Amino acid sequence: MLDITAIQNRLPHRYPFLMVDRILELVPGKRAVALKNVTINEPHFTGHYPGHPIMPGVLIIEALAQVGGLAVLSSETTDSSEVVPLLTGVDKARFRRPVVPGDQLRLEVDILQLRRTIGRCQGAAFVGEDKVAEAELVFVIAPREQ
Repeated sequence: MLDITAIQNRLPHRYPFLMVDRILELVPGKRAVALKNVTINEPHFTGHYPGHPIMPGVLIIEALAQVGGLAVLSSETTDSSEVVPLLTGVDKARFRRPVVPGDQLRLEVDILQLRRTIGRCQGAAFVGEDKVAEAELVFVIAPREQ
């Protein structure tokens, strides 16, 4: 539904910290489903861990947060050129199995609550049909510094 160019038009993140490759499903202000292709040439794999690369859990959480941000910024009442969602909390995070190069993460995020400047969402990351991580994320919608 959204390719990398459309994603970059909405999110301020850039390589190496843009963690979303494609949006498959988008219901503005409600839900988003995205893909992240995990490749060996990502910089964190040089040190996490040499000879046994594993994607850091915090980066899986970051990927979920970016997908949640896209769901929020797609709302008709939100102008993504003027605001940015900032992660302010992570609750109930669980990691079920390692994510390794060659995996494709499917990131599913549902907005649980959205007020004027604060929101909460539930995110889950899958490799195939296996849930590899999940968390509740809290964010604030802040003015974007120009």
